[in-house]
Amino acid sequence: MTKYITLSLFVMLLMNGCGESDLQNSENDHDHDLQVTVLSELRDDGRNLLIFSKTSGWRHDSIEAGIEAVGRLAGEHEVGATATEDADYFTPENLEKYDAVVFLNTTQTVFDEQHRRAFNQFIQNGGGFAGVHSASDTEYDWPWYHGLVGAYFDNHPNDPNVRNAVIDVVNPHHASTEILPERWQRDDEWYNFQSFNEGLNVLLKLDTDSYQGSDHPGNHPVAWYHEYDGGRAFYTALGHTKESFSEDLFLQHLWGGIEYAMGK
Repeated sequence: MTKYITLSLFVMLLMNGCGESDLQNSENDHDHDLQVTVLSELRDDGRNLLIFSKTSGWRHDSIEAGIEAVGRLAGEHEVGATATEDADYFTPENLEKYDAVVFLNTTQTVFDEQHRRAFNQFIQNGGGFAGVHSASDTEYDWPWYHGLVGAYFDNHPNDPNVRNAVIDVVNPHHASTEILPERWQRDDEWYNFQSFNEGLNVLLKLDTDSYQGSDHPGNHPVAWYHEYDGGRAFYTALGHTKESFSEDLFLQHLWGGIEYAMGK
């Protein structure tokens, strides 16, 4: 299957307001019509990535740009990539094809118990998770997921919700941070969190003197990684805006986190 053959159709359908039920199956090896799209041909050597962007709450208008950007990065790095908003794709048989799953601006409850069991098993078998922005606004009633993502979203500043701030690199030796400046100034929607789990390896913190609206003055993590229940997890609170997904430094940060989640 040619790389990106279905990406343009996938993004066009989403941008035209079609729900996930309108997407056509682009894989032919399933017994029922799973709504999945191949962005970059899946590989036999195990370098494969699943992008998951289902929402049942707020839907970010950056999702389509994010799918396109991550699919492009996957192709550039010779990684197979599939995108879906269909939770029924989460079966042990399907997930075993992938090294990691990216939760790209998912919101609220996206799984039933069967999906949860399959994803739990995937992580326990050594799989990886990369959460982007509102991945922390997801699955509030699932304690295991809380442990995986590292923190739940609480609130963000408003009027405006997107504002300029400075990010301090705490750990410059990780794949997601090694290309970043020591102090990184950019626009985004800056999340406050309910609390932070123990055992997180913090990568980035906000300089809370550089903007108004932090509920964590002086200690405001916005990206971290950790090993969890047999697998690996990376989370970045960045990525609210469409512009983020055409921003070179952000994309290098995100791809470095994905590479960590993939175990590469």
